Order: sequence, then C-alpha cells, then structure tokens
Amino acid sequence: MMFRKFPLALLIFSLGVGCAYAKKQPKFQPARALTPEQTALVQKAISQEKVLIKNIQQRTPLVETYIQDTKPDVKLYAIPVADHYMLSRVDFGKTFFDKTYTPKTEQVRHGFFKGSMEAITGLTKALHLDTQFTYSNTGFMEMMFLDPTGFDQQHYVFSFVRREFLGTVRTWVFDVHPKADVKGMGRFYGRIWIEDEGGNVVRFNGTYTGPTDEDSAKHYFHFDSWRMNVQPGIWLPVAVYVEETQRTEADKSVGLKAQTHFWGYSLKLPTRDSESVSMKVDDAVDKSDDSQDVGPLQASRMWITQAENNVIDRLVEAGLVAPLDTGGYEEKVLGQIVINLVVPNNLAFTDQIHCRILLTDTIEATTVGNTILVSKGLVDSLPSEEAIASVIAMELAHIAMGHHIDTRYAFNDRLLFPDEASFQRILMNHTDVDNGTAAKRAMEYLEASMYKDKLPSAGLFYEQLVDRSRVLRSLMESPRLGDSLLKADGTPWMGDLLHEAPKINWDDLAQTAALPLGSWLKTDPWDDKVHMLTAKRYAPMNARDKMPFEVTPIFYKLQRYDAAAVTPPAAAAPASAPSSNDQPVAAPDNTPPAAPPQSGAAPPPDQQPAPTAAQNPQS
Repeated sequence: MMFRKFPLALLIFSLGVGCAYAKKQPKFQPARALTPEQTALVQKAISQEKVLIKNIQQRTPLVETYIQDTKPDVKLYAIPVADHYMLSRVDFGKTFFDKTYTPKTEQVRHGFFKGSMEAITGLTKALHLDTQFTYSNTGFMEMMFLDPTGFDQQHYVFSFVRREFLGTVRTWVFDVHPKADVKGMGRFYGRIWIEDEGGNVVRFNGTYTGPTDEDSAKHYFHFDSWRMNVQPGIWLPVAVYVEETQRTEADKSVGLKAQTHFWGYSLKLPTRDSESVSMKVDDAVDKSDDSQDVGPLQASRMWITQAENNVIDRLVEAGLVAPLDTGGYEEKVLGQIVINLVVPNNLAFTDQIHCRILLTDTIEATTVGNTILVSKGLVDSLPSEEAIASVIAMELAHIAMGHHIDTRYAFNDRLLFPDEASFQRILMNHTDVDNGTAAKRAMEYLEASMYKDKLPSAGLFYEQLVDRSRVLRSLMESPRLGDSLLKADGTPWMGDLLHEAPKINWDDLAQTAALPLGSWLKTDPWDDKVHMLTAKRYAPMNARDKMPFEVTPIFYKLQRYDAAAVTPPAAAAPASAPSSNDQPVAAPDNTPPAAPPQSGAAPPPDQQPAPTAAQNPQS
C-alpha cells in the first residue's frame, strides 16, 4: 500500500513543481540592448508617432473594411463561409470616428448613414470585438496605431532584429513588447519597421495583449498594418490585413480574413461656404457656336448629360468615384473594350461613352448618362477581357435603350448635401425590367463582336459568381450605388452566358473562373486615382492558388514620395471616340488576359492573373 502511495505523491509533487516553474517563465523573450544609433532611431519613431496622430486628426478619409469568415477545407485549405462589409467616412479629429456610411434595410438598400456609433459598433461586432474587455469602442480602428496613448520606452521594450528593404525604402526592424510591469489591455506586441530617414514606422505586424495570454487570444486578432508616404514628410495608414486561423485535424472552427483600406486623405469636410461657389472671369469671350438652334431631342439629351455631370462630380468630391485619369486604366483598357463593342454593332451615340471606377470592393456596375461605372472589386475579380466585355455590354445596352438616371439631378441644388448622405440621396440602380431587357440586348452586342468565340470563358466567371454568392452576400448582393450582377433569386442577369460555360474544375490549372480581390487595380490613398498593378503574373500551381473573390494578405513595395513623383508611370495615349472609320481592335497588352484554354498545359506566366499576395501600389 505504501509502495502505491509513494509514486502518486511523487507524481503530484513533480506536477506542482512543473506548474510553479511554468508560472515563473517570462511572458516575452529577453531583449537585446540597443546601440546608441538604434536607441536614437527608436526615440525618433516615438516622436513621429505623435506627429502621425496629429496629421490623421486633420483628415477625413474613407475607411473600407471587408471581412470573410472562413472554415478549413481539405482541397482548398480554407474557404469563405460568410462575409461582412463596412464603408465609412471617418473624421479622426473627433475621437477617431464621426461620419459613417452603412447599408440600410433591403427595402432601401441603396441608402446609408445611420450614425457613427452604430456603424463602428456594427463593424466591431463583425470582427467579434464586442466584449467588455475590448480595449476601445473603436475596435478595428486601433489596428491603425501602435498605441495612441503610451508608445514610448517607459511602456515598451525594443529589440533590434535586422535591416530590411520594403520596396526602395530601407528600414530597421525591431521586436516590441510591453514591459513586464505595464498593466492594462491593448498593448502592442509584435514587430515594427522604421524607415531610416524620417524615423517613421511604416509597417507593424502583431497583435495586442491583455493581462493574460487567454485574454489576448480571446479579445484580439493578429494583423499586419501598412503606411505609405503620401506627401513630402507625411506617412499615413493605407491598409490593414487581419487573419485568424486555428487549424487542427477535423477542425470545425471558423476563422477570418479581413482587409481595411484607407483613401481620400486629401478630401475636406464640406462646409456651408464651400457648398456653392461661383467664379467670375473678366474679359471672357464666348466662342460657342450660336448659329444652330437646339432641338427637343438634343435638349433632352443635354439635360441628361447635365444631370450626369452633376452626379459624377459630387461622387468624386465624396471620394466614392475615382477622378478621371486621362490615359489611365479607364480609357486605356475599358475605353478600348467599349470601342470593340460599339463599332461592330453600329451604335451611334451622340456623345462619347466614358468609363469610371467606383472605389468600392462590392461587385456592382451601373450607368450615369453616358458614363459607365464599374466597381473596383468587380474589375479586380474579372479574369479576362471577354468577361469585362460582358459587363460593359450590359451597361452599353442600358445607355442605348435610354435607361438613364433621374433627371432631377440636373438641378445642382439637389446635390448640396453632406458626403455621408451620398448613397442615400443619389439613386442609380436600374429596375428589374430594365436590367432584364438590357441583358438580352447585351448578348446581341457580344454575339456581333470580336468576343463571340470567347463567351464560354466569360460564362465561367458568372458560374463562379453564382457559386460564391451563396456565402459572400455582402460582396455580391448588396450594391452601394448601382446594380448587382445577380437577380433576387441568385441567378445572373447575363444568365445566357451560363449555357455556354464549362463546369468549374478546381483541378484544371488552366481554368481561371474569377480572381481574388485586389488583382488588377490600386487606389492612390491621397488623390483617389486608380492605377493598374505592375505585379508579375504567375500561373497557379494548385487549386489553392485560385482564390476566387477571396481576401488575401497585403504587401506593399514602398517608395518615398519624392522618388515616386520624379518617375511617374508612363501614360498611354487616350482611346479616341469611335467614328465611322474605326475598326474594333484588341485591347492593350496589359489588359486583363483572356481566360486560358479549358484543357491542356497551363499557359505561360504572362497569361495568368496577378497574385494579390504581392500587391504593390507604389511600385
């Protein structure tokens, strides 16, 4: 009996010693002492963090967050199972939040703005940050900052790691953690990158900590936060990537991936004085041709154009539509596709058709007069020129059939409202009847165009759209300004293309149905212009590389503002308006490539979609 009790007592004693030893283990690795040069750079970074907070408190950027809940998958590693979307105009001068865009109910889904606290709370709940232990009621916004109130050497320990280039910007990398005696929730724990000239933190990667490891794991996510040199001496947040995955055998838990993007830093809050501005030009000479009168039809078209111009200008002011970049993507690529559809169909538009980019990730498109609006998220996910053409064809049909917006916007006073009300006041969605008739006409345009032999490839995109729409409803079925590509029953308006499309085959590496978000375009966070990515194109090596409509990690090739201004990207000659002598031609070489053949060997890398894990908005 004594022999049995002794081993048990010894076991209990050993476990007790082990637990006591475990409790004495330090929470963080011991830090290496900094050299005087490293210490000076850290102190400079601490000072610059205070400067950054002052700079951002003077800004009112747009903040877009898109979240995808994920679950493990045997073939694809992880797949989305639900999503959440939020678009906000944030006044950081008012405790980090003020004016917010948020979708309303389905009955008035094209409106938004329910108040700041409701929007911030909604996004915080979507990120599962709505517990009593959460560091701040701004939730996700904390990931823009290291520690707004206590980032200094009194609260944190810094350990030098190495020097590293992020693009052309040389940085010094440090590991950072709170001091052992520092209490409280929300202290940063991770790695920071400090650029060596101004001492600005340009990237930080990690999480926030609580009093215990359990608190940290339960209430905070891991994130990768990036900043960009948007003006001389000014670095501001541009994107945050969030990811949480807990993978074990037969794991049924749900993880998440999320991206937050910031743009519109040069936007100003509208004031009463700036809402209506008149200009007087002395000695101006009117050179317009008064020899011809304006007939009723021409007057009606000019009235529609006036409404169009008013609406587009207002949306640009609100940071919702990219400013027109002459010779940019809108004219160089989308404008060429318009010509490829207009000429063979003998469409005689009295005014030139323009294409503009709606700066949101939601999958949507619409028309405003003779302007086609296509969302950035839709462009990013389209895998081929013929897929883009299918979207443009339907919008051209709306224009040709006279499905224009309400002409009340020709009265400028109807557009004198705050930016946060833009989605509520401006309604640009078409009716179901208009969408149905436009889709039929669009198929006629495609059948008569140079894309007629590639329509099965375009149909593959819609097949993937339908498949993923079952779980990505916020992305695909909740347009902010225009029309969804899907009907209320989940089938696409361009459903005729599905009849020609092959079945989705994840194992066919030559088949590209849709691309991840962020595959083609980048938004300048200061002036809101869009540019094509210069990233290399890679062929997928396995089914997991395809990632249709998915959120991916973010990597930037950083440049200093002065260097970027000296060597701007070369602009191509703008596409000209079609005339009777124009002939349809292929879009430029850097247009999104045609979909690869459905069988056989994979095409070369330059025929494949860009990897969004290597986004480089400043390269």
